[in-house]
Amino acid sequence: MNIKSEDEWAERAAAFLKHKLKDGEVTYAELAKRLRKHGLKETEASITNKLARGTFPATFFLACIAALELEGVALDEI
Repeated sequence: MNIKSEDEWAERAAAFLKHKLKDGEVTYAELAKRLRKHGLKETEASITNKLARGTFPATFFLACIAALELEGVALDEI
């Protein structure tokens, strides 16, 4: 894995989350509901915007991993 820029990391993180949502058949609305259980006040629109632009805080990324119940995520998966 040879990522050269912060932009590439952002693209990969967003693509990873989108892929996991699709695999789990989890909508953005459902993710927003799950994130509320983890203390984040997200809406379907805010999630759509974050994933579309590809930039979001690490706290959002980690909360999504928790909300999707993804255990043992390896860096090479991202």
